[in-house]
Amino acid sequence: MAASSDSKAGLIAFTHPDFVLFQTARFLIVAAIEMQAVAVGWQVYEITKRALDLGLVGLAQFLPGILLFLASGHASDRFERRKVLATCYAGFALCSALLLVIAERSTHSVKPIYVVLIMLGVVRSFNGTASRSILPQLVPEEHFHNAVTWNATTFQAAVIIGPSLGGILYALAHGPKAVYALAMLTALGALLSAFRIKAQQQARRREPLTGKTVLAGLHFIWREKLILGAISLDLFAVLLGGAVALLPVYAREILHTGPWGLGLLRTAPGVGAAITAVALAHRPLRGRAGPTLLWSVAGFGVFTIIFGVSRSLMLSLAALILLGACDMVSVIIRAMLVQFGTPDEMRGRVMAVDMVFIGTSNELGQFESGLTAQWFGTVPAVVLGGVGTLFVIALWAWVFPALRQAGELTAMKTRRLEDPIKTA
Repeated sequence: MAASSDSKAGLIAFTHPDFVLFQTARFLIVAAIEMQAVAVGWQVYEITKRALDLGLVGLAQFLPGILLFLASGHASDRFERRKVLATCYAGFALCSALLLVIAERSTHSVKPIYVVLIMLGVVRSFNGTASRSILPQLVPEEHFHNAVTWNATTFQAAVIIGPSLGGILYALAHGPKAVYALAMLTALGALLSAFRIKAQQQARRREPLTGKTVLAGLHFIWREKLILGAISLDLFAVLLGGAVALLPVYAREILHTGPWGLGLLRTAPGVGAAITAVALAHRPLRGRAGPTLLWSVAGFGVFTIIFGVSRSLMLSLAALILLGACDMVSVIIRAMLVQFGTPDEMRGRVMAVDMVFIGTSNELGQFESGLTAQWFGTVPAVVLGGVGTLFVIALWAWVFPALRQAGELTAMKTRRLEDPIKTA
């Protein structure tokens, strides 16, 4: 009886229909992006045979996010977030269609691919902010912890299925066309699901478009040192430990496998993360949030080093699974710190800044990995990145004592600022 009660409590977020629709749309869009990423990475590396070009894949998607984060944050606070999401899903479908056209023409130039990736970066900038901002509107506050955990689980499930499916399709079709076609259809499925969401709109003041209102998210995060420490830790740790960008090189040159092996390698972190997320949904984190965050990111660095020196496919997969498990713990803690500490009227702008940090660690991290691999070699680049992550952990534990001392997550309450612009 107690086990049944615990099981129901672990799934409480799914009793809200709009949350279910959002998770369906999110799963489909993330799966589409991930399967497409496998195809793009393998296609680009087949054309150029240069690790640096894999880094440029990340840079092309990162730069629009940096240039547009203020606009995307303001859009999520000013317009209905469901409509922003639907527009972004349509944009994802368009980008997949353009990649399909490029593949059909069998071009041997990567320039058209980079143009589409820049467009994809623009769409991701607005999608990431709206997607993260809408979540508190789909469930009551008492179920939000559970919603955040399942939100992360849905993401990781898509990260598991998307790359595997992309790698298998690429191998079976002997090229990327089938992958891009399926990604386009999947994005359209996400669009249909998004149209049915009816988010609970909270009364938000329509603030004038001024420099002060647009920059309010930056001021808020700078003032809240616990939030600043959490998201900047993720930025620098993952920026240095970004081994995922070099997986096509590892698959082809070091582990001597094909597109299917690349799909498995890209899937492995998602497997570890998904298992961890499901466990945390049923047994939420209790106390010592700060030390747990620091130790989980340290684990990320250690398993990055193990992956870097591995010459065995099985050991590499195991290291990536454990790397993903550590990353999921840090993702959930950071999400709770940021979401619980941000008033809804500023959530879009704060999430936009957070997305810049995440995008910097992911897309710019891909560029950093490609560049250092070009300079020092693939294996030294990954190992040095893991060592750098461990150095960042020690430095952040000293610079941000509030992060080191953070305790109970579930006891935190969302603050309501009477005038967030004035306090900024």
